[in-house]
Amino acid sequence: MRTALAIVNAHVVPIEGDPFDGTVVVADGLITALGADVGVPADAKVVDARGRWLLPGFIDAHTHLGVHEEGEGWAGNDTNELTDPVSAGVRAIDAINPTEMGFDDALAGGVTTVNVNPGSGNPIGGLTVAIHTHGRTVDEMVLRSPSGLKSALGENPKRVYSDRKQTPATRLGTAAVIRGAFVDAQNYADRQSHAEPDKARPARDLKMEALGSVLRREIPWRQHSHRADDIATAIRIADEFGYELVIDHGTEAHLLADVLAAKGIPVLFGPMFTSRSKVELRNRSMVNPGRLAAAGVEISLITDHPVVPINFLVLQATLAVKEGLDPVVALRAITIHPARVMGVADRVGSLEVGKDADLVLWSGDPLDAMQRALSVYIGGREVYTYDDDTRVGTVVPR
Repeated sequence: MRTALAIVNAHVVPIEGDPFDGTVVVADGLITALGADVGVPADAKVVDARGRWLLPGFIDAHTHLGVHEEGEGWAGNDTNELTDPVSAGVRAIDAINPTEMGFDDALAGGVTTVNVNPGSGNPIGGLTVAIHTHGRTVDEMVLRSPSGLKSALGENPKRVYSDRKQTPATRLGTAAVIRGAFVDAQNYADRQSHAEPDKARPARDLKMEALGSVLRREIPWRQHSHRADDIATAIRIADEFGYELVIDHGTEAHLLADVLAAKGIPVLFGPMFTSRSKVELRNRSMVNPGRLAAAGVEISLITDHPVVPINFLVLQATLAVKEGLDPVVALRAITIHPARVMGVADRVGSLEVGKDADLVLWSGDPLDAMQRALSVYIGGREVYTYDDDTRVGTVVPR
């Protein structure tokens, strides 16, 4: 049993519920009590927050953390298996290096949970995984595996395969590849379910199994798409096959905000600190998260790390607020909203009894760019501290 922890005299922002000044109690890695008048267990280690802000750890639902390592060049880049347009059977978990320096940056930015995705070079890129940002092996960091299946529309797969004179060389070819893969998965499922009892079952196919989990709505389809026409294609194909759709990036999603809201399709917006480096980013704007939220779309904010360094996740929220996003929604967009998309909202994303004690003590309002994460806890264990005197942050050894 782990030593109980009580963080007292904190300004607590639980995300689900109103902020209050009080205490959060932790035991065995879980939140056991929180409120303005909560008693402190006699055996608890007491941390006096002295009025500082306590929030759940932030969540980034679209990163390449650990699979696209910084400072390693080609040797540390395992984001895209560019040998097959349909790479549904590959798994991001198999390429994550938990010692990559980006994990330390995540903790310094108050980010305790991420979704790690394959890249967007293929029409179907592979299985994603939801993990904590501290651990010795990726297996002990996992919250949900798999947590989605990555797909891409638009410029990226078109560029990769047109250069090779291989399908798909166009947007219509990319859509055809995706449709064809789902039809193959449906046929595979039919063969499996109708196998004769006295004969050997058809051979397993990991690609088809991954696609089948999407068709059964066990995991979401994570659709990389920027332009409004690509988003419309994503919706069209999802309607055809009946799976759970999530729009990743959504640069022009505001142009279809009413459609997305009516269908309950969430948008993971970002990265936001980038130039308009390609045609499909020409309408990138920090105003768009506020437009989407105002239309009733559930938004999350993402860094696409290392495209934007993951410790800047909260600063993206700050600038979105500056451009019209409601501050309450901004905090939800980096906590409970991405937790829902990743299928881990029962464990993380808000401060509630029974959830993982993933806590971050901030010097003040995290939407104030001058504030910083002072202490980070994952499962009730302090894994990062910042020293005001030395101005150095320290990560606990994994």
